[in-house]
Amino acid sequence: MTTPEMTTTEDWNRLPPPPSMATRILSFIRVKRLGAFGAGIILVMIFMAVFADVVSPHDPLENNYAKFLEAPDLENWLGTDRFGRDILSRIIHGSRTALFIGILSAFIGATTGLILGLMSGYFGGTFDLLFMRFIDLFMAFPPLILVMAIVATFGNEPHFVIAAISFSIIPDATRIVRATSLQVRRIPYVDAAIAMGYSHKHIILRHMLPNVMAAYLIIATGAVGGAILAEAALSFLGLGVSEPIPAWGLMLQGGTDESITGVYWTSVFPGLAITLAVFGFFVFGDALRDVLDPRLRRG
Repeated sequence: MTTPEMTTTEDWNRLPPPPSMATRILSFIRVKRLGAFGAGIILVMIFMAVFADVVSPHDPLENNYAKFLEAPDLENWLGTDRFGRDILSRIIHGSRTALFIGILSAFIGATTGLILGLMSGYFGGTFDLLFMRFIDLFMAFPPLILVMAIVATFGNEPHFVIAAISFSIIPDATRIVRATSLQVRRIPYVDAAIAMGYSHKHIILRHMLPNVMAAYLIIATGAVGGAILAEAALSFLGLGVSEPIPAWGLMLQGGTDESITGVYWTSVFPGLAITLAVFGFFVFGDALRDVLDPRLRRG
């Protein structure tokens, strides 16, 4: 005679195995085609940044005044700038600058927001009230104006640029993580863990953190696109990285004057690179939200 335990074990063994990573990726591509397109743009950017020295047709720092502002041809596919440098090579090497500053800024800003949002949502009360008013104070300033003020005060070295962009990401990341943490804080097992005498550190790391990681990943992915755009804006305004470092915003600034005279390639192609990079990260982050957020995820 079959016991209930045996029936339960047999039913459990009949369950299909969890889908493999390859199956999940193919499902993501099929369901979220725009997000998959954004992921493809990101992968191409990463490939260009890692193998820039191999795939670049020319030296991005080499001046060649004999090829001053030449239109795109078979040797220089995207033309040359006012110093005779190959634009395609500078765009490829510029992906290193964009990804380095964008990813590092997004990681620092989103991670800091994760820590602060968790603390605010978990402890609540007067601490949450005072701390969030402090965050609201910084949100009163437009992010780009805040970044420009910090860079103008401390300098445009890469570490100051990264710190300034990270600082602008923290308020939004903190508020989003705090909202998710408040929902998790009301779940009964958190109250049970408190009643059992577990430390705050244990409860935050073991019970709160896993439940807000989806929100954190979504914030970090979207913040990379915003950080790339902020870095390009700073470089365009002369507050970001300086020559001769290949940077898309810096290339766009240098090509603005020439575009008035009909030399379109010095500004159009760097602007297109910025647009594609920001678009890729934003649509991939949006698709990631649909997949990871249980309120939006389809069965």
